[in-house]
Amino acid sequence: QVQVVESGGGSVQTGGSLRLSCEVSGYTRPMDCIGWFRQTPGKEREFVSSLGSDGVTIHSDSVKGRFTIAKDNAGNTLNLQMNSLQPEDTAMYYCAAGRRGRYCGSARGYDIWGQGTQVSVSS
Repeated sequence: QVQVVESGGGSVQTGGSLRLSCEVSGYTRPMDCIGWFRQTPGKEREFVSSLGSDGVTIHSDSVKGRFTIAKDNAGNTLNLQMNSLQPEDTAMYYCAAGRRGRYCGSARGYDIWGQGTQVSVSS
């Protein structure tokens, strides 16, 4: 059974950095998409960034140039490096994994979700 576990959330001031990590386990063949989404109360879950099995990364316009996504050297953990954080980045961040590789840039591509990790950015 595939499991997704996030870690690394926390609180920072505007302009600070955080790194979120996502460990995906229990799969018998590689997932086509591993990505990050975020959600604030009363709003829909928003796509942030993803890494496809083909190595292609996708970022939302709101984080492009500030966030990067990459696997660690062992290839077991997906890291989301978040720089130049702004108060509007405050949200619960979710990692997800899926096998619909055509849709890595949207929730449609994902089947398995983690529990989320909170990121708070103060001004």
